[in-house]
Amino acid sequence: MQQRPAAGATVSVWVATAIVVADMVGVGVFTSLGFQINDVASGFSLLLLWAVGGVVALCGVFAYSELGAMFPRSSGEYNLLARCYHPAFGFVAGFVSATVGFAAPVALAAMAFGQYAKAVVPGAPPLALALGVVWLVSLVQLAGLRHSATFQLVATLAKVALIVAFLIAGFAIGTPQPISFAPQAADWTHIASPSFAIALVFVMYAFSGWNAATYITGELRDPERSLPRALLIGTLIVTALYVALNAVFLYTTPRAAMAGQLDVARIAGGAIFGDTGGRVVATMICIGLVSSISAMMWIGPRVTMTMGEDLPALRLFARRSPGGAPRPAILLQLGVATLLLATQSFEAVLDFIQFSLLFCSFFTVLGVVVLRITQPDRKRPYRAWGYPVTPAIFLLVTLFMMTYLVTERPLQSLLGVALMSAGLLIYVLFRSRTEPVDPAPASLERVPRDASLH
Repeated sequence: MQQRPAAGATVSVWVATAIVVADMVGVGVFTSLGFQINDVASGFSLLLLWAVGGVVALCGVFAYSELGAMFPRSSGEYNLLARCYHPAFGFVAGFVSATVGFAAPVALAAMAFGQYAKAVVPGAPPLALALGVVWLVSLVQLAGLRHSATFQLVATLAKVALIVAFLIAGFAIGTPQPISFAPQAADWTHIASPSFAIALVFVMYAFSGWNAATYITGELRDPERSLPRALLIGTLIVTALYVALNAVFLYTTPRAAMAGQLDVARIAGGAIFGDTGGRVVATMICIGLVSSISAMMWIGPRVTMTMGEDLPALRLFARRSPGGAPRPAILLQLGVATLLLATQSFEAVLDFIQFSLLFCSFFTVLGVVVLRITQPDRKRPYRAWGYPVTPAIFLLVTLFMMTYLVTERPLQSLLGVALMSAGLLIYVLFRSRTEPVDPAPASLERVPRDASLH
């Protein structure tokens, strides 16, 4: 396999952590509570729901950290599934990511930015704002690793600072509601109910992105240590923010006002800050979405870039600028995201890629178990904490989510299978020109150690 070193400096664990936090915290946590209140009654049960989501995400973190430290190369599931099973499986995952797996979430986040920005810039067309933020962030990514890292770190710190300020203001000046977060005997009935399990499915969607740093593993300094740290610290930060945000929503806002509502954060902002609350929350979410778009515009093209290193037919996308940016891959994702925004088709695409993404993450975590059995003596710089219990927890929850999707959205799930099948067909067509995958590479894009980013 051809190895191409990235130009420029390496990426620190803090920048990688910022990518994890930015990729996870989108609009999900600001919109989910209104639909959970009707079925999960108590304050304790509602907060436990988000805590459980964090625990499940951590179970995935432990598994991905073991595999990522064993196979330190960028591209996430494309690399990991190829190592655990077969290059064809990795290509299928990479095909989903390189085509619409990141472009569709980028388009969704950008359109959400456009909608929220209307409260800050009245009269501005949402589509123009959406396109503008995607192109602006892409220009930063095209400038190179150093500029990308600085922008990502600053944008993510701003996001976290605003959320923390919102939390402090909520508990300090908000009007307390008659709700208790202490466990009650009746809570266990809620926790054991089907409604709690179904609500957990949507909580897990809000936690998606905990694996973000695995897509840039080859750009990390000392990835065997920094990757597990970035995934763990980032997921713990987001879990704490999610639990605290839902606590402040419940503490400051009447349940009846939030029940069945999508814009819970705006309603809570109004309860805390009065008439200016909507603008305050809109500003907070807009800044947060910029960091999310930046993270996805960074990590998504690394999949296409790595595929280009392996497949002669895609060699164009392996090219890097002197600053370390895979410009052709970035431009490809930018083009797809722009097309999805212009045609307003990103929501439909998101519906049918959910099953594919869950399918790939399920088998990636299962790969830890497979390799423990088939290659027990292989060097493991990091070993999954709590094995085999933690992988089993993640696999059971993910299997439940896939079953739920097949049952509730059979057509969309079938389209997801069709997308993966298309990827497999393309792999078969490319196979005669595909270079074999080295079973135990070093960091395949390791950058010089004499420079660092933050």
